[in-house]
Amino acid sequence: MLTIYGVYRSRAARVYWMAEELGIEFQSVPVLQAKRLANPLSPDAPINTLSPNFLALNPMALIPAIKDGDLVLNESLAINLYLARKYGGDLGGKTVEEDGLMTMWTVWAVSELDGNTGKIVSTYDDGRENSEAGRAVIDVACRTMKRPLAVLEKHLEGKDWIVGGRFTVVDLNIAEVLRYAQSETALFEAHPNIDAWIKRCQSRPAYLEMQRKRSLEPIEV
Repeated sequence: MLTIYGVYRSRAARVYWMAEELGIEFQSVPVLQAKRLANPLSPDAPINTLSPNFLALNPMALIPAIKDGDLVLNESLAINLYLARKYGGDLGGKTVEEDGLMTMWTVWAVSELDGNTGKIVSTYDDGRENSEAGRAVIDVACRTMKRPLAVLEKHLEGKDWIVGGRFTVVDLNIAEVLRYAQSETALFEAHPNIDAWIKRCQSRPAYLEMQRKRSLEPIEV
């Protein structure tokens, strides 16, 4: 059975969403981010990213991680590409060419978007979004994404989905990267194709189920 290590209020959410899309049985092992705990190394601390047992799975001390049989994988977007290839049906590539495009667009999301969307959500998480310094971080992140978002906007002209004319793992992966920037509504209003596409992604039953489970987790520990 697939085991997912993480919590829904983390980048593990994208792996939980993928598992819901696939309809496969999985076990969830809650692993908290160490930064959420006053003393993550305390003997009575819940399992977290600095717990020795978890570090044996991911020495980078990050969630998510998965175990599928004897295979251990880290890095959320790579995990989803693996799950799509093994279990995905229509979510995965039907040809080598589609598989290549899904890999290319996922790597593109990491290299061109992920760092900046991460800065945006971190600024909100730290409560700095209304400060001068915080707004500066957000503004720079949005400006830096101008070119890659223009590329995706043009690619989505006349298309509902990124590859293959159907919802696939690459739509899920990129939608999850961009979810961290959805606080910046002007960014999406300026890119109507992207705005319509991400709304299609986030209206899917599996996404809504992931968000329902996420809402049940405590924000603070």
